[in-house]
Amino acid sequence: MSVRYQLVIDCTDPDRQARFWAAALGYELAPPPAGFATWNDYYRDLGLPEEDLIDGADRISDPLGGGPAIWFNVVTEPKAVKNRLHIDIHASGERSDPLEIRKQRVDAEARRLASLGATITVVMCQEGLDHYAVGMKDPEGNEFDIN
Repeated sequence: MSVRYQLVIDCTDPDRQARFWAAALGYELAPPPAGFATWNDYYRDLGLPEEDLIDGADRISDPLGGGPAIWFNVVTEPKAVKNRLHIDIHASGERSDPLEIRKQRVDAEARRLASLGATITVVMCQEGLDHYAVGMKDPEGNEFDIN
């Protein structure tokens, strides 16, 4: 039996991260649980102190319900080392599509995400290999790939 889960990403600016990743993944800012006007109202009901509450969004969800919920957990320390887990965004299409077309799709998505605050770090291609990807960092430096 599968289990429900959410992905948690530590960050210093949850609102910025939530908005970036919502746009990157086609997600939406997650609505508060039933019976609560805001997430902060929900957190207060859980007993979180006011100093632990943030202004802005800190959760996103798949509007179609297929992908995991993502919570952006505020931490004080900035990212310091390489991620042990990262997100791959599939933008290239099907493997049966010509490699040149897949490259164009990946590059277009990389440009779109760069316009939202991401940074392109590396283009991953190798002569003779039927694969193309672009390595990027989100606005707080977390690594992810577009393939």
